[in-house]
Amino acid sequence: MSELTLSYSGYVCAPYLHTHRSIELKEAWINSKNIENLFFVTGTFSSESKPYFSDSTNHYLLAKFKDSEQISKDLTKHNQEKTSFVFNIEDDLFQREVQGETNFVSIYYLEYGKDDEDLQEIANLLIKREKIEKAGLGNMNTFCLNASKFTFPYSENIVVIEVASEKSHQSLQKYCEQTRRDVNRKGLTMTNLLSLSLLEQLK
Repeated sequence: MSELTLSYSGYVCAPYLHTHRSIELKEAWINSKNIENLFFVTGTFSSESKPYFSDSTNHYLLAKFKDSEQISKDLTKHNQEKTSFVFNIEDDLFQREVQGETNFVSIYYLEYGKDDEDLQEIANLLIKREKIEKAGLGNMNTFCLNASKFTFPYSENIVVIEVASEKSHQSLQKYCEQTRRDVNRKGLTMTNLLSLSLLEQLK
């Protein structure tokens, strides 16, 4: 019996290296029905996550996709020397209308599993932050031509938030950091993995 592969919607973050492979991938995603939105972004890794992803770069393509299986095929075909990240959203915590354009995406990981009560607590704290328009919970896969030295141990406990505001990226990074501290004050260890500043919408 063949194993059933679950497919999710979510976000993919692929390094934009101005190489032939990067440019081909960008063109493929601009024309793909699987890609809802595509952005050119800068990525900032936290000091906690950097040791796991020492090959990180500054510029990425960030895409919102409908089907993770298709994304896996895309990244296998256009695999690069720097790591690509796929964030599959298994549960939407909430989504709502917020004033302003989405211009910041922050990705976290939980150090202690996914307990339903804890997740409810996190969702309640995030929903109080009025600039957050969307929050989701899921897992992370990576693609890279070079094997990583360390295995990232929290890839099953990923939290992704989208922030909409006209404020600067620096100001939004502080806003997200304050949000993370609010969660941690409740005894839930949520650590920043990657912050993405949206610079230009490509699709």
